[in-house]
Amino acid sequence: MAEIIQHKDIVPESCLGKRLDQTIAEMFPDYSRSRLKDWILAGHVAVNGNVITKAREKMFGGEAIVINAEIEAEVRFAPQDLPLNIIYEDDDILVINKPAGFVVHPGAGNPDGTVLNALLHHCPQLDIVPRAGIVHRLDKDTTGLMVVAKTIAAQTNLVEALQAREITREYEAIACGNMTAGGLVDEPIGRHSTKRTQMAVSFIGRPSVTHYRVMEKFRLHTRLRLRLETGRTHQIRVHMAYINHSLVGDPVYGGRPRPPKNATQELRETLREFKRQALHAAMLSLYHPVSGELMTWHADIPEDFAKLTAVLREDTKLNATDDY
Repeated sequence: MAEIIQHKDIVPESCLGKRLDQTIAEMFPDYSRSRLKDWILAGHVAVNGNVITKAREKMFGGEAIVINAEIEAEVRFAPQDLPLNIIYEDDDILVINKPAGFVVHPGAGNPDGTVLNALLHHCPQLDIVPRAGIVHRLDKDTTGLMVVAKTIAAQTNLVEALQAREITREYEAIACGNMTAGGLVDEPIGRHSTKRTQMAVSFIGRPSVTHYRVMEKFRLHTRLRLRLETGRTHQIRVHMAYINHSLVGDPVYGGRPRPPKNATQELRETLREFKRQALHAAMLSLYHPVSGELMTWHADIPEDFAKLTAVLREDTKLNATDDY
């Protein structure tokens, strides 16, 4: 069954000088480069209101892109009977609590075994909803709450709400270093200039704002509550590393484990064995896309995160008289 789709977005300044096909591949990563190029050649892509059929057309940043096309159901993604921790579901949406190690969307290195494959098995009608209803993503090793739309109308509503900053997402994290007070990081994020799989604070990146407050202080670490205004790739991880407080265990933006002076053996081992970023999507709040009701969900931190917190807390108590 075919589906008529329309996508609208503004070309980011980071695409200055790039070809149209390269630009929309970055802007709409859920579609293959070959499919996007075919749409250009077939006249389904307009730039500032003008249909462009040349894939090599250069972009300057700031152009309005509109794609109108017909797409078949996403048969290339196979349904798979994988466990989903569903904490809420109705006819229009479902909310899951994602564990660590569970990739959200198929991609390079992860062709299947993802949240998307599990969703297609749980709810087969999602095969005609873009991205199987996924509204926002979590990194592979970030745990916590995600909302999924079960209809195209619900997804459109939720995506617009997300863009309008009407969906609240709060996270818990444990950062390296002593932080005395909360604050915000208001720095643009874009693709790293040389490490193409990483993001970085960049003056040509997209606006990105992260609020944070201190929940608990340890000797050389800080437990944080964070709230996103925007939702860029790796946003919290990049912003915290930028202010020199990378997340514990972050394999990309962090460094080697840094136990405090006279740390207990248990703390040293726990830090060494914590191989993922200590980041958990703890709260999600939104207006239901059909009823308009304000709905809020909470998810307790997972076992490994809880253990890390407890060990840091115990180490702090045992060294309460140290001058650190």
